[in-house]
Amino acid sequence: MALSDIAAGIKTTTKQRARGVPTVDGTENDLEDRLAAHADRLPCEPSAATTVLEAYAAGTSVGAAARRAGVAPMTAAKTLHRCGEQGVSPLGPTARRIVRDWLAGEISRSDAVSLTGAGETEFALAAYVESHDPVPALVEAGEAALTPDRNASVTKREALAETMTDAADFV
Repeated sequence: MALSDIAAGIKTTTKQRARGVPTVDGTENDLEDRLAAHADRLPCEPSAATTVLEAYAAGTSVGAAARRAGVAPMTAAKTLHRCGEQGVSPLGPTARRIVRDWLAGEISRSDAVSLTGAGETEFALAAYVESHDPVPALVEAGEAALTPDRNASVTKREALAETMTDAADFV
């Protein structure tokens, strides 16, 4: 196979996707106000969503964040998913593909549940994740809350300094 054969299907375009530096400016509105602008797309009230995002970003579990916000853990997981948090689905890639097949009507629900090996709650959350995309405006609003603080990582590194090895330790 020659290089010309490999490049036969490649097309060029004059359009280029803008790749600027992403900025999040939260100086004019706080997180709750930004979430309130899209409250109809959240599974809970904006005040509860704010509490969930902030608690989860601080390192608490989804369940603990839900308790702090006064909502069900399922609602907290849905909120995190709609705000762009990756990895909320309790199922792996193969099981998620099975859920997508069920949503497309290709297999029955009972077959999908048994094939995934998930419980009812996990299956319901996975079905929600597969059928609802993150909302770009909510992702943008929650980005600052879900992005780790640089000072927190420095503090963590300093706190764990005694447990880390130095390059000279390997010689």
